[in-house]
Amino acid sequence: MNAGRATHRNKGAVGKRIRCAIVVSRFNGVVTRKLLAGAMACLKDHDIKRSDVKIFRCPGAFELPQVANTIALTGEWDVVICLGAVIRGETAHFEYVSAEAARGIQDVALRHGLPVVFGVLTTDTKEQALARAGGTQGNKGCDAALAALEMVSLLKSLKSRKKRER
Repeated sequence: MNAGRATHRNKGAVGKRIRCAIVVSRFNGVVTRKLLAGAMACLKDHDIKRSDVKIFRCPGAFELPQVANTIALTGEWDVVICLGAVIRGETAHFEYVSAEAARGIQDVALRHGLPVVFGVLTTDTKEQALARAGGTQGNKGCDAALAALEMVSLLKSLKSRKKRER
């Protein structure tokens, strides 16, 4: 992927109107802004209207699950994309934040049966994070958006299959 643009189209993910909530952490903003730009470009490339996307901002990656849970409770969204960047420092803070963000995001998805995508970078350095936010390693924000579209399509397919079997 180049500068947040998908190099292929995920045809199976495109369908009816998809309402996307994106939760992005402000901490490490130079990175998370690029992740958000990548996600937005990817959604646009897949014909998701800007009016069907709402961006919510929170302080850091640790807060992503709480915001995602509150969004899921509204029932207004088809998918929640969580974007953040946790960069290792000299303390154990990195382990706590990254593990709890991952666990919390997965808990929200399982609790609500809603696709909640983990688009949180966990890197050793800022340079590694930037490389994955539109740099030499692509844009993981775009990857998260692709995963979101695929999960919406997959879960809708599974739910409609279950209804047909009744």
